[in-house]
Amino acid sequence: MKKLSSEKGIALLLVLWTLTILMVIVLSFSFTIKAETSATLSFKEGIERRFLAEAGIERGIMELFYRSINKGQTVILEGREVWNVDGTPYPGKTGGGSYTVAIYDESGKLNINKMNDSNAIIFKNLLKNIGVPEKDVDGITDSVLDWKDPNKGMHRLNGAGDDYYSSLPNPYEPKHADFDTIEELLLVKGMTPEILYGGGEKKGIAALISVMPGSTPQININAAPKDLLLAVPDVTPEIADAIVSLRQAKDITNIGEIPGINAQTMNLYLTTVGGTTFSIEALGYKEDEKTGYAARAAVMIEGNNKFRYLSYKIPARMSPGTRKETQNQEG
Repeated sequence: MKKLSSEKGIALLLVLWTLTILMVIVLSFSFTIKAETSATLSFKEGIERRFLAEAGIERGIMELFYRSINKGQTVILEGREVWNVDGTPYPGKTGGGSYTVAIYDESGKLNINKMNDSNAIIFKNLLKNIGVPEKDVDGITDSVLDWKDPNKGMHRLNGAGDDYYSSLPNPYEPKHADFDTIEELLLVKGMTPEILYGGGEKKGIAALISVMPGSTPQININAAPKDLLLAVPDVTPEIADAIVSLRQAKDITNIGEIPGINAQTMNLYLTTVGGTTFSIEALGYKEDEKTGYAARAAVMIEGNNKFRYLSYKIPARMSPGTRKETQNQEG
């Protein structure tokens, strides 16, 4: 009788262990399925946001052609106003999501490839306005000019020549030619990611400078962001506000129409002529989301409804003010 009872006890233990193992397997399988389902849903939503951002880029290109046809007209139907090209964000909807688009006329930025000793004061003021110490401003500015200077034998008083870069722990040579991207600035002595892109509450200069072809040393007053206008000599906050207010109604065609400005002096730094190269930033997001998927493209308008891409980045780093982008942004 004792032997039978012992065998029953062993059998019960085996059954319990078997049930425990089966429960662990079921729970593990359930957790795996749940994780894979969540990952699939996240991937699906990420793809949707990406397509929304790409739709925003296409909308921006369409608005550029619409602008070229209608910007001179005095009567525009409500809801079909011409978009500004100074980085003003515009919302849109398509399918089950939304996007925000901002267009920047590259002629409204400071082209560092066109920068010289005469107009470098604007670059210096940009650095000062974002809080770069006075003692570093001249060094960074001169080093930027030296980097693209074809003269390899000399460098400016506060700049950096070949000898500086060759003495670094990981030496390299300065380019002595135009910048291809604004990211190339990070190779220049004194330039940091914080200065270029900003960080926390601090602004950077990336959204205010350009290396795109086809522009002049002067900045297009109809497209320049207020932060860039404030870096132009003799432009006060009141004058900058007046410029932004005037161009909301129509493009400024004569710098002399801006109150409180010396047109003769400003002609050295500003122009009313627009460019043909534009940056388009778009953020795709689902409803009620605070983040989204960011895309950025640079296009050149070639007339007759033709354009070509100069660059296309997705995901991308957005300029401040458009909308907070997702963590899938570039470095």
